[in-house]
Amino acid sequence: MIRRVGQAQRRPTSNDLIVTTVGRRCAWPTLHGAIMRIAEIFQSIQGEGFLTGTESAFVRASGCNLRCWYCDTPYASWEPEGEDLAVEEIVARVEAMGPRHAVLTGGEPMLWAELVPLSRELARLGRHVTIETAGTLYLPVACDLMSVSPKLSNSTPSPKRHPRWAWRHETARHAPEVVRRLAAEYTCQFKFVVDTAADCREVEDYLAGLPEIERGRVMLMPQGTDAAELAEKATWLEPYCRDHGLSFCPRVHIEQFGLVRGT
Repeated sequence: MIRRVGQAQRRPTSNDLIVTTVGRRCAWPTLHGAIMRIAEIFQSIQGEGFLTGTESAFVRASGCNLRCWYCDTPYASWEPEGEDLAVEEIVARVEAMGPRHAVLTGGEPMLWAELVPLSRELARLGRHVTIETAGTLYLPVACDLMSVSPKLSNSTPSPKRHPRWAWRHETARHAPEVVRRLAAEYTCQFKFVVDTAADCREVEDYLAGLPEIERGRVMLMPQGTDAAELAEKATWLEPYCRDHGLSFCPRVHIEQFGLVRGT
């Protein structure tokens, strides 16, 4: 089978081909020789979502197609950094850490086609694989939990300070066809970052437009980068979630460790 990048069809197999934007046919990357730019690999607890508190090995890909103004990992988005690692080396580092749970995050890990062999190899080795994505890009990955964080309008950077990125971000942040496909093909959780009470109305509008998303798998998470700010917003966001059949999502890693790398 041949598919065009971005075309919604069945999930490709490892033998499928893609057609690039310049018309060149190529296969999905294989494990051997695949390279990814990685910002960091570390062991910590999962701080958000259904698996909060679970000891996990984290692989943070460097690079992102969005530019949220509140991004707490700018070294993987606004100013991407890291080292080019062979997928086999990434797998070896994860294996050396020990936890059964592996979290592939970013930045935006779905930017990297090499995520396909990486996720499949980790799954083959018996790891529980979580992939954290904004839900704007699709790859046929191996994934036990697809953690989708759709970006609301509250995420767009200032047009005055970042005119080019404000336009690009606003254009790309909402990709309902991708979210529908992820919801259909994977076990998902959906995490929305909420900054003000007005954002809750936008979440409801979003869910009304995507009835495929089960409310029981939706979480609202306070925007903030320190424990005091998170606690203040939790005073009104947690009751809202309880009253509207949604889950409240704390950010335990920030509450426990602060906004530091490697957590």
